Amino acid sequence: MEYSLIAEHPSLGSQLRRPADPQRARLLDAMARVVGERGYAAASVADVVKAAGVSRTTFYERFDSKEACFLEAYRHGVDVLVDRVRTAVREAPEDWRVQLRAGIRAYLDELSAEPLFARTYLLEIHSAGTAALDARAQALRRFADRYRATFERAHADRKPPPAEALLVLCAGTEQLAAERVRAGQAAGLGELEDVFCRCAEAVLLGADTNPDPTPEEG
Repeated sequence: MEYSLIAEHPSLGSQLRRPADPQRARLLDAMARVVGERGYAAASVADVVKAAGVSRTTFYERFDSKEACFLEAYRHGVDVLVDRVRTAVREAPEDWRVQLRAGIRAYLDELSAEPLFARTYLLEIHSAGTAALDARAQALRRFADRYRATFERAHADRKPPPAEALLVLCAGTEQLAAERVRAGQAAGLGELEDVFCRCAEAVLLGADTNPDPTPEEG
């Protein structure tokens, strides 16, 4: 069985450590895979328990609903994705543009390698209700914080971009990735690396430039 990105979450175990609750881990992973294959609306608890190889009773002992399981799976996947980006940035040479590109490349590579999770993360999150949209907003802010951290390390003497500008950057680039995934082109997400980098640099380097004040009428 192939596991999704979610199975790499530290709370769900690893190659060196068994998860504290293997059945919970299997259910979260199965939820992401089933939703990625069928869509959130069409995915059922029956589908998930079958994919996880556990009983319906086991599912409801751990989750109140399909929505609760999906949201936990989504958040676990975001945790792993953010960690992969952070690791790539830390391992890159001490040049902010190189680090920026390394983080963007890690983000796109992970989604490209995990097409089912990419569909769950980029598309199906919009179909799971208000709580899911809140979770997506939180995820976007986490990636905005990663951009801000990269800027602050390189330009400690300059004013950072407004939080809203970084949020727009993340939402816009995510939309580009979503369009690729919707078209069945998740494998080509890496082709967006240069576009992502240009957009990020435009926002980051324009952080301390302000338009001329509007002249007073007189």
